[in-house]
Amino acid sequence: MTEASKPAVIGIVTVSDRASAGLYEDKGGPAIEAYFTRVLTSPHRFERRVIPDGFESVRDTLIDLADTVGCDLIVTTGGTGPSPRDLTPEATLAACPREMPGFGELMRQVSLSQTPTAILSRQLAAHRGKCLVINLPGKPAAIELCLNAVMPATPYCLDLIGAAWIDTDPAQVKTFRPQAK
Repeated sequence: MTEASKPAVIGIVTVSDRASAGLYEDKGGPAIEAYFTRVLTSPHRFERRVIPDGFESVRDTLIDLADTVGCDLIVTTGGTGPSPRDLTPEATLAACPREMPGFGELMRQVSLSQTPTAILSRQLAAHRGKCLVINLPGKPAAIELCLNAVMPATPYCLDLIGAAWIDTDPAQVKTFRPQAK
């Protein structure tokens, strides 16, 4: 099996005290899965987790998904706000030492077109070896908005870090990869 035909493993992590305790329906995780099911044309499979807020729970889950499960891409939802238990960005940086600041900058920029409270969101992206982690907000509409913004560059980022090949349906999201010289 060539690298281009190896199915990508996509981790989806919902970070929520209430959802992990069964007190709240997880809407973010299913929204992420539906998005990727709609836009990806390359082989892939999902690994889902619903975990409580907090530094250790997020950090340890990201490390497990990257190192043990072998995820190429992990997308989190929740825990990016300013409340004391919102520690997803800090935990992501502890698990993934190389931040990709442009992802967070772009997600906040497009989110500000919808709501002035987007300045409170601390989304970011970073990678751990061959695994890219993208932190998204918790609301399904914001998830869609942010993924649409970063997906054109995400497949090429995965190429550059040595992750599995992913490609998108250009009618949904046009992937950008520079032409080889």
